[in-house]
Amino acid sequence: MQLYALCDRDLLRSRNVSIESFIHKAKEHNAKIIQYRNKNDNIGMIKKELILLRQLYDGFLIINDYYELIDFCDGVHLGQEDLLSIDSNPKRAISILKAAIGNDKIIGLSTHNKAEIEIANTLDINYIGLGAYRATSTKGDAQVLGENLDTLASLSNHPVGAIGGVNITDRFTHVTYHVIGSGLL
Repeated sequence: MQLYALCDRDLLRSRNVSIESFIHKAKEHNAKIIQYRNKNDNIGMIKKELILLRQLYDGFLIINDYYELIDFCDGVHLGQEDLLSIDSNPKRAISILKAAIGNDKIIGLSTHNKAEIEIANTLDINYIGLGAYRATSTKGDAQVLGENLDTLASLSNHPVGAIGGVNITDRFTHVTYHVIGSGLL
């Protein structure tokens, strides 16, 4: 199991946890990747915090959604809606995205079911996030896959990050990354 730490700014604020404290915890658990997600601040604040994260953490840093800030990161993670907002054809959307960010950057895509995994298998991406494994407070409308997550993960041609309510102690056969946010706090 490799740890992919989700640094959700809203969650950190709600628990009065600093980015520095979160990064310290992520390092304690040997996080291989950190994804920064911030749904509410302006792009200037997000850029400032990405610079701080880069100063604190020298592993892979992924930005959620804001691919225009790719110069401060190693890659971008998109949800299904975000991908389709680039282009209604997923293959074209990835081509457009790669033209914008370059071929040396990591691209991850959230998936939630077999159909989305099958589409992701045809895309030039680096990994998928699959879930939700359990219900979470940050994604209240997420479909919970539970024990079906590992079976679905076996269908992916890409490395899989289990997302949504994942704990460090969870065990999967076909999952590369445990994506954990609040479980680190």
